[in-house]
Amino acid sequence: MNKIKELLPGFIVCLVIGLLAQQIAKIFPSIGAALFAIGIGMLAGNTFLNKEIFNIGTKFSESKLLEYSIVLTGLTLHLADIMGIGFNGVGFIAIQMTLTITVCYLIGRKLGFAKKFSLLMCAGNAVCGSSAIGTVAPIVDADSKDKGISITIVNVTGTILMVVLPIITGLLYNHETLRTSAMIGGTLQSIGQVIASAVMVNGEVVEFATIFKIVRIIFVVAVALMYARMNLDDDQPLFAKKTGMAAKVKAKVPWFVIGFFIFSIVNSTGIVPAGLSAGAKMISSQFEIIALAAIGMRVKFKDLIKEGPKAMLYGCLTGTSQIIFALILIAILFH
Repeated sequence: MNKIKELLPGFIVCLVIGLLAQQIAKIFPSIGAALFAIGIGMLAGNTFLNKEIFNIGTKFSESKLLEYSIVLTGLTLHLADIMGIGFNGVGFIAIQMTLTITVCYLIGRKLGFAKKFSLLMCAGNAVCGSSAIGTVAPIVDADSKDKGISITIVNVTGTILMVVLPIITGLLYNHETLRTSAMIGGTLQSIGQVIASAVMVNGEVVEFATIFKIVRIIFVVAVALMYARMNLDDDQPLFAKKTGMAAKVKAKVPWFVIGFFIFSIVNSTGIVPAGLSAGAKMISSQFEIIALAAIGMRVKFKDLIKEGPKAMLYGCLTGTSQIIFALILIAILFH
């Protein structure tokens, strides 16, 4: 009961913002509820609702509700839909992630950041935002300050790209599903940002962009294993032979990815009633909007100012590189 009491203030605020955003979106349907939810959340979270009491509830709404939403999305998709991204889609993700990690690391070192911080930025941008940073932080023995700063910069970069990418895909691809989904799902930092950005396009892009993102999340295991082999001494080459004990790797595929696939397999058998699938889609959409309000609430302007121009430059250069890589790879693989 105590935990529920701690969650309620933040959750209720996000719920109200989500409902308000949906009502405003009826007046401005071309903009959509997602952008209003994030915008109102950011405005409220940096002014009159910038209070400690809401933090636990907004964190729950941002992370757990999105996870539940992804699992429920499995009940609306068939395995054939998931396989729709094909080998080219998986190849696109693998190459995009490799290029992002490589260039993000080189940018970080050129700007004078330490090896451990640069590697946290690489994981956050290439894989899945703060959850990837949380996975690899113990492997590289990163301190809490580096972890906090990297999470802030990665989230800010993703928040900017979240709004920019639908504009780019509209201009270049006229929101064609596969290429738009590849750009959004293969580039954006967190699963929440992927869903928020895709919602600004259409429901089909939400489904396919989520699939692209889930493939990236699965690759977190490979990234963690690679990190465990790296030499973390700033004066040594990255893959120089390590001395002392090797890092113990603890990385696994997140539960909601497994749940998504299980529900999708069940749905593919044809035993799921149409009403249940429609209900799952409606609940999933509501969870998304509440989570997007929470994402807005948790973007703090003071954090951006505090991190300084060099850290923000790092995020901007990395995000720009990701877009360029994605544009080239999409032109080659999805022409």
